[in-house]
Amino acid sequence: MNKKIIVSGMRPTGKLHIGHYFGVIQNWVKLQDEFDCYYFVADWHALTTKYNQTEYLRQNVIDVAADWLASGLDPLKSTIYVQSHIPQVAQLHLLLSMITPQNWVERDPTLKDMTKILRLQKEEGNNESSSVSYGLLGYPVLMTADVMMMNANFIPVGIDQVAHIEISRDIIRRFNNMYNTDFFVEPEPKLTQIPLLKGLDGNKMGKSFNNDIKISDDEETTAKKIMTGITDRSRLRKTDIGHPDECEVIYDYWKIFGCEEEINEINSMCSKGLIGCADCKRKLAQKVNEYFAPIREKRREYEKNPDLVVEILNEGNKKAEKRAQEVLDKAKEVMKMY
Repeated sequence: MNKKIIVSGMRPTGKLHIGHYFGVIQNWVKLQDEFDCYYFVADWHALTTKYNQTEYLRQNVIDVAADWLASGLDPLKSTIYVQSHIPQVAQLHLLLSMITPQNWVERDPTLKDMTKILRLQKEEGNNESSSVSYGLLGYPVLMTADVMMMNANFIPVGIDQVAHIEISRDIIRRFNNMYNTDFFVEPEPKLTQIPLLKGLDGNKMGKSFNNDIKISDDEETTAKKIMTGITDRSRLRKTDIGHPDECEVIYDYWKIFGCEEEINEINSMCSKGLIGCADCKRKLAQKVNEYFAPIREKRREYEKNPDLVVEILNEGNKKAEKRAQEVLDKAKEVMKMY
């Protein structure tokens, strides 16, 4: 019995942080034991908003793949590949663009999210990439080509992202109806309980906000970053009674990294003023470093041997391209193309 197919990708914007790990990668690792998984580094998607900032793009691709591999993605279980190395994706994107109404892409929530990123870049003074390009307008169609290329059954998303894949379902349904075929699957969302891990300042975690902890950070860097984390703002002295539920970041981290006994102990000591925020952070830093120690050890090995990462990606590219060509041939066949 053939496994159902999962497809998901991530833009290469630099080394990944622990929000990526708990929000996406950890779930991908679990899925690869049950599904036929295709995970791709979305370098074409990165160009939709970063087309003039490509000096680190190649290294970013390797860094993202290294983070994935160190975190548990297994190339023997999953196909790990680079989007731009599958030319069939570009061809299918072109074919789909011929049948996709303009107003569909203009109202798509994915495009609206991407334009928010552009506005942020403009506010930061980067005016060269602050306008909506032809490529960005076609982002939802390229996204559809990504999932249709492997004829995916499911796309793993959080509940707040379900609307983002509706346009892909609409385009695939339109394609099937237009060319009288049922070959192409309308992918369904594979709902995941994605925890929102805040940045150390209480805002969304992100590289551009300088509030993240990288998967690849060393122990000292991690500890220093955690010491900057927001706690209970009403607590001024170590002996003041704390309010864990009002601790904006650090107590939430404890809920992820601590066992039930440790969480209860921190809650009790904080509530009674028996532990200060600095001591609490130092204990948390130790837990975070312990958790990521084996992942970081693997990550350092890949960093020492980037050729191994490239080799794994190249093997994944070959496997993905073979699958992609089969699907593209079928698409051209039902379209009655020469």
